[in-house]
Amino acid sequence: MKEDIRTSRLSNGLAILTDTMPDVRSVTLGFFYRIGSRHEPAELNGISHFIEHTVFKGTKRRTAFDIAKEQDRLGGGLDAFTTHEETGFVIKVIDDQIENAFDLLADMMTEPAFDELDLENERNVIIEEMKMVEDSPEDHLGEIFSEAFFPGHPLGMNIVGTSQSVAAFDHHGTADYHRQVFGPSNLVIAAAGNVDHGKIENLATRYFANGSLGSDSPALTSQTPDFGAPVLIRQNKNLEQAHLIIATPFVSATDEGRYAADMLANILGGGTSSRLWQKVREERGLAYSVGASTVMFRDCGYFSVYAGTSPEQTREVVDITMDELRDVVKNGVSEDELDLVKQQARASILLSLEDSASRAGSLANLEMTFGRQISVEETLERLDAVTLDEIQRLAQEHFQTEKIAFAAIGDLTGLNLERESFDLSY
Repeated sequence: MKEDIRTSRLSNGLAILTDTMPDVRSVTLGFFYRIGSRHEPAELNGISHFIEHTVFKGTKRRTAFDIAKEQDRLGGGLDAFTTHEETGFVIKVIDDQIENAFDLLADMMTEPAFDELDLENERNVIIEEMKMVEDSPEDHLGEIFSEAFFPGHPLGMNIVGTSQSVAAFDHHGTADYHRQVFGPSNLVIAAAGNVDHGKIENLATRYFANGSLGSDSPALTSQTPDFGAPVLIRQNKNLEQAHLIIATPFVSATDEGRYAADMLANILGGGTSSRLWQKVREERGLAYSVGASTVMFRDCGYFSVYAGTSPEQTREVVDITMDELRDVVKNGVSEDELDLVKQQARASILLSLEDSASRAGSLANLEMTFGRQISVEETLERLDAVTLDEIQRLAQEHFQTEKIAFAAIGDLTGLNLERESFDLSY
């Protein structure tokens, strides 16, 4: 399995990575910053997301309409996102448009205007975005859960900020934060597709080696959180469904057990053949949506189960979930279950190689998480090496009564759940 991945670095810390796919005519180009909401001070909660929005509003060379026209001319595939640990800007173009795409992204990121009128308009847009989340019970539950699960920590704060924090983002504060942290030393430029590494390196040097942003942007750190173990029930009689989360601290993105962790989550609730899907939905018809997943940050992580069900069936869904967690702790998983999720993971990895966007994202993620590229062969070998004992040890270490967190929202007046309801002893 041949991979044509190249890496180079400028003296100011900027990393450049390319993955050449000579048989395609497209290129996905991404600017990924090692900056997310967990790096923000409390009074600036949401400013990374705010900057993600407002760099589209104009630069010293382009108006907002110029940016809109140019991204449409290039194919309309310009997207941006903010997470707890990174902020990214990604565009997919025909290979002969890579220089134009690079110029557009570089201009947006080095010379944003942050015009006060534009900022005011975008503040209103983001506050409307917050209202959309409040109107979505599943998303709103996620906010309630995170705040209690990561008490007093930025990981528990909303990525988009609060209406109060966003209202305070003016030209001076926004431009100052952008100048401080959105610099070359916090930037990873990744490209995948029919791309020449030397061309991307030359473009990066042209725009960033002596750019307007300093090369001494601080490497941002964030303290590892102390986890809470709340049992929260929020009453909302206007909801037809109840929504619930059961969670526990889990491994980080850099932990050696990360491969086993993903497999354990997939066995429990990762697909239509998973235990929870089969027992909650197929056998008993208790939920339309149920599943398990892992969230892995660079220094911590968590495992969670989500379900949406009728209020009167909530207790039964909780009991089934706890029974499955208890069974994995006591008995582990079967050889057939492990083999299935290994094949599922293998297919997902190999199929993602056909997509330049997936490959560009992988380049950046591996650089920011490990400081090196991990080959597909190494990943497949690590997946194949996961054992039944490893998965059971992982469950026994992390699925413990005192660590379980629970949050639910809905018309749950009669639901009485205490810490004893989440007893994992056997």
